[in-house]
Formats: sequence, structure tokens, C-alpha cells
Amino acid sequence: MIYRDYGTTGKKVSMLGFGGMRFGRVDDSEECVRMMVKAAEGGITYFDTAPAYFGVKSETVFGRGLAELRHRKLPYYVSTKTFKSSEDDIRTEIDAQLKRLNVDAIDFYHIWCVTSLDDWASRKKNGILNSFRKLKDEGLIKHICVSSHLTQDYINTLLLEGVFEGVLFGYSAYNFKTREKAFNAIRAKKLGAVVMNPLGGGIIPEHPELFSFIRRPGENAVQAGLRFLWDHRDIAITLVGFRCEQDVADALAAVEGYQPRTEAELTAVKEKAGGSLEGICTGCGYCSSCPQGIPIPQYMDTYNQKILINKDNAGLRERLNMHWSLNQEGAKKCAECGECETACTQHLPIMERLKYISRI
Repeated sequence: MIYRDYGTTGKKVSMLGFGGMRFGRVDDSEECVRMMVKAAEGGITYFDTAPAYFGVKSETVFGRGLAELRHRKLPYYVSTKTFKSSEDDIRTEIDAQLKRLNVDAIDFYHIWCVTSLDDWASRKKNGILNSFRKLKDEGLIKHICVSSHLTQDYINTLLLEGVFEGVLFGYSAYNFKTREKAFNAIRAKKLGAVVMNPLGGGIIPEHPELFSFIRRPGENAVQAGLRFLWDHRDIAITLVGFRCEQDVADALAAVEGYQPRTEAELTAVKEKAGGSLEGICTGCGYCSSCPQGIPIPQYMDTYNQKILINKDNAGLRERLNMHWSLNQEGAKKCAECGECETACTQHLPIMERLKYISRI
């Protein structure tokens, strides 16, 4: 395993991190714990979860896994998050999180999923920064971090607060062109940079031919996607959501065979990329609570096929029918309330895409 500085905190962290969002069988706590142990034995020290991953099941499983890591004397850091912004709500949340995680303090605590500057202004007005400072002063959290999907220069507004020690953000081979400015802002502040969705929510391994520009001889798409990110030396941690023990093994194998590119080689790889693939839905699911009951992630996955491989209408209908057991009529239920677009971390034109699918 390779270890990197987490910003200026003085902590060294594994460049491969364990994400608790995608457990294949979260109710099988023994399997989940085995996955965490396998990861830690392979050198992974950063374990990330959140209170809305599988309800609170991910944090609960993490509590059991972290206890086993302590029993085996395996080192780790734990990271989690909160959507709350008022002090009372944050206190209630973190008390429950500490119990679920079975720890006395959280190493990296994130203001979770800032999607717009208006969103940030509202949370700040509620006193979120003072609340986080108090938690740190009391030793309940060790580092104040933020999870943000802001792109371009907008993220600077967050970083000017001067309180954050690390940032969790989306960056991968499919969207690096439009995330580069945000990344530059993060490293200019010398913050701990943690990357989520490194494989584009599965898009990169599912469409390896589109990402041939990052692959070297002998690499599969997963290895290529992760190593492309590891070549960015200012990325402290690449966070992978593991489904099963084999996923853990595959990611650790990518570390074992990793040969870093030089800066010049990395620049050349980026220049080989065609048009940016920004705009592809990564299936995070934040838009799932549609008031009309529309399964939006499934419809957005279908629209991905139009972007990725230019499927015609017949192909899109087949994707809906055969892959999701849906039809285009379901997209017509959209009332254009806009809740999905407010929730979308990628700022996608979801209503426009639903309208398109409804006409195929």
C-alpha cells in the first residue's frame, strides 16, 4: 500500500479508501466485517460511511467492523458525514453516530453534499461552522471536512471559510475536464483531497472502450480507472465503494501492480481524451425520492446509453424494458416540480431528459 499526506494534518492515509455506500449484502454483517478486515490487512486505513447509506445500516456495520479492527490491532481512520446544520440537530446526529460506529471520536467529519452556493449559505446561516468548531474543541471530531459536488470555481466560496482540512469531491476519468478547476482550488489550499465515484458509478468498467485513453497494456478498466487517479499525487485518497470481498481483492491487486506515470505522461494521457463525458449520471440515487414515484436513476441510466454509445430510440426502449422492466410512459408522470434537480449532485437536466425519454 502507498500512503499519502492528508493535507497539512500530519496524518498519513492509504491512497485507496474503503467506501461503505455499496455493500452488496449490508444485512450480512459477518460478510461486511470480513470485507473491512480484508481491506485493513491489505493496508487500507481510511474507512468512509454516512448516516443515509442503507438507512443507518452502513454505520452500524462499520461499528462492528471497526471493533474487529481494534481487536486485531489494525490501524484505521473513520470518516462520516451529516446533512444537519443547526447545533441541536448536529448534536443529536453525532451522538447517535458515535454509538453506531462504536468510537469515542470521528477522525474526519464532513459537512455533507453541498450542491449549490444557496445551499451552503443556508447551512452557514444556521450556524454549522460554529457547531463543527465546538465538536472539534470537545474532541468529538478530529478534522473538519466538507463533501461537495460544486464544480469549476464555485468551490472557492467554501474553501475561503478557512476551516476545512479536507474535501471529498467527484473526480474521475470521465469528468476530470470539468472538475479540474475545483481540484486546483483544493490543492492550492493544500487540503486533504479525497475522490469519490472514481469509476464513475460503474460507467468506466462497463464501457472500457470509451476510456481506452487511460489504459496501459495489461490493465483492465478498473485498474486503469484507479491508477489514473493515483497518478494525481495531490489526491490523498481514492474512495471505492466495495460490494463484496472480491471487489476489495481487485482494488488491492491494482495497488500491487501500480507503476506511477510521470507528470508529463499524465498530461499526455489527458490530452488523448476526446470530448468530456461530463453529464453522465453516476447513479448515486439522491434523486430517488420523486413525489410522483418515478424511478429516476433507472431512467437516467437509460439516457446514459444515448450519451455513451448513441443508442437509437429502439435501443433506449430496449434498455428500459429489458434492463429495468420500465417503459417510456412512466417518464410522463413528471410534474416538473424540480425536486430531483435540486437533489442532483451533478446538476443534470433531469426533467429535460425525462421529457426526451417520454417521447422515444
